[in-house]
This record gives sequence, C-alpha cells and structure tokens, in this order.
Amino acid sequence: MEGKVLSVTSSVTGVSVVLPILNEEPYLVAAIEAILEQDYTGPLEIVLAVGPSKDRTMEIAEGLATRYSQVKVLSNPTGKTAAGLNIAINASRYPIIARIDGHAEISKSYITDAVEIMEATSAVNVGGVMAAVGRTPFERAVATAMRSPLGVGGARFHVGGSAGPSDTVYLGTFNRAKLLEIGGYDERFVRAQDWEMNFRLRKAGGTIWFDPRLEVIYRPRPHLKALAKQYFEYGKWRRQVIRTHEGTANYRYLAPPAATIVIALSLFLGALLSRWLFIPAATYLVAIGVGSLVIGKTLAEKIILPAVLATMHISWGIGFITSPRNLLSGD
Repeated sequence: MEGKVLSVTSSVTGVSVVLPILNEEPYLVAAIEAILEQDYTGPLEIVLAVGPSKDRTMEIAEGLATRYSQVKVLSNPTGKTAAGLNIAINASRYPIIARIDGHAEISKSYITDAVEIMEATSAVNVGGVMAAVGRTPFERAVATAMRSPLGVGGARFHVGGSAGPSDTVYLGTFNRAKLLEIGGYDERFVRAQDWEMNFRLRKAGGTIWFDPRLEVIYRPRPHLKALAKQYFEYGKWRRQVIRTHEGTANYRYLAPPAATIVIALSLFLGALLSRWLFIPAATYLVAIGVGSLVIGKTLAEKIILPAVLATMHISWGIGFITSPRNLLSGD
C-alpha cells in the first residue's frame, strides 16, 4: 500500500469517508488502508477528526496524510464523537458522506454497495448490520447476545432482516446536503447521537434505509465491567432521546427498565415479606438461562451468556431509570 494514490478522475459521485478518531494507535493504519482498498470507482477522500488521544494516534494520522493524498487530518479538541463527525463533515467536499469507525471492518465493496443502494432508493441515509464478532470466548458470547432478539430486541441493524425503511441503521452513508440541512449531529449527545440524528432526518421527510448487504464487523467489549458501562450509557442516553423527541419510546427501549424494576422489587419484597415474591426474579433467571442454552453456539457461550444477558439488560435498565433530566449540557 505504500505510496498508493487512487484516481479521482471519474464521473461517479464523489464520497467523503469521515472518521472520528480517539486512541486508535493499534488499529488506525489498518482501518485507513481498508478504506483505500475499496473497489469504488469514483472520487474518494478520507477525513479524520482526531481527538486528544493518549497514544500516537495523531502522529500516525499525520503520517497517513503525508503518505496518501486522499487523507485529511483535522483536530477534534473535545474528543466527542458527534463533534468529531461535524468537524469532518463540514470539511468534506463530496455530496455523499460515509461514516466509518476506527474499529470497523468493511467489505471491499461496502462503499460501492452503499452508493448504489442510496441511488436506487433515494434514501438520505443507508446502512446495514452491526455484525458483532468476538475473538475470545467472552467476546463471542457478547456477540451472540448482540445478534439475538433475546439480548437487544428486534432491531434489524443488530439481528438482520429484509431491506427496507428503518428508524436507524449502523454507521450510515448519507446525503451530505440533507444532513447539513438538519444541522448535522447534535453535539450535546455523548451517546445515541446516531438515533437522534436519524430521527431528525426522518422528521424532515427523509428515508432511512436498512440493507443487510451492508455488513460491518463490530468487536464487542472484552469483559463484564466494560460491557456494563457500555449498556448503562446506552440506557442513560436513550432516555434523553425520548425526553428530547416525544413519541420515540417503544417497547424495545422500555422493556429493560421495566424488567429491572420488577426484579428489584421481587428481590426486596421477597426478602422482606414472603419467599413467593422471589418468583418474578427467579422466572427472569430461568428465562435467560434457557435462552442461553438455545442461542449459545458452544458450551462456553451457553455458560457465559446468562451473565452477559443479565448485564446488558440490567445495566441498560439502571442507566435508563437513573438518567438525569439535566443530562444535556446547557440544560
């Protein structure tokens, strides 16, 4: 790949690939080279918004910009994902924006497929499956949970499904003009910024399109503590989306907090009043135990999955329940 320069002389629509980057020293070179190896025949640029990393990420990014003419490096002083995306989008020059993360692994035809789907559907954002793939036994158990309705509900970008309109998709390839019309990403959202932005695109009359061909490999968290923190943040910020945009709550997002409350009451009242009141908590444990036996692909997964599923559900639920009303900066 050393010194490779892609042709930018094409009648095909240009694509700006934007990446918010923070502490990506081990992965950044591979991520950029995977984008440069795309089979897309049109003009392509890569815009990196680099946050204040604690490793050599900025040095590596600047080296890539020197080596490859398509790479542009910008500073993202806050390090926040939404801010980095806005910085990169505002500095981009092509009418299509493809968002890729530093850890993402995409197929060689990913951008070609995304542009073709966008043109065929007239969607303002197209995306596909967040295909969780683990390396260790624990990560593989998390990946199985993330790709099952038992773990994350029925969202197609997690579990797959037929192509069609959707509330949201993973990452996304956007119509730049439509994204700028709604003001880009809301930088107040530390998490759930994709769902929130897609809601505003839909409210403005745009279509968000899911297509399972657009599969992106995602690496799960490596241990329970990191998984608990991730899902606590998901729950906390998903409630803020519901506060900000009325009518966006649904059973998939309300099930974990409801289950958390029922389990907590069952344990408390069971200990205080009667052992019969332990039944709801016991029923939940049996359900995830049986479910783990069904969805687990190996003996190790079947053993690990109950702890993984309970951590995902309860952490999300606690985050949702305890989400403060002044979560957005400036509120």
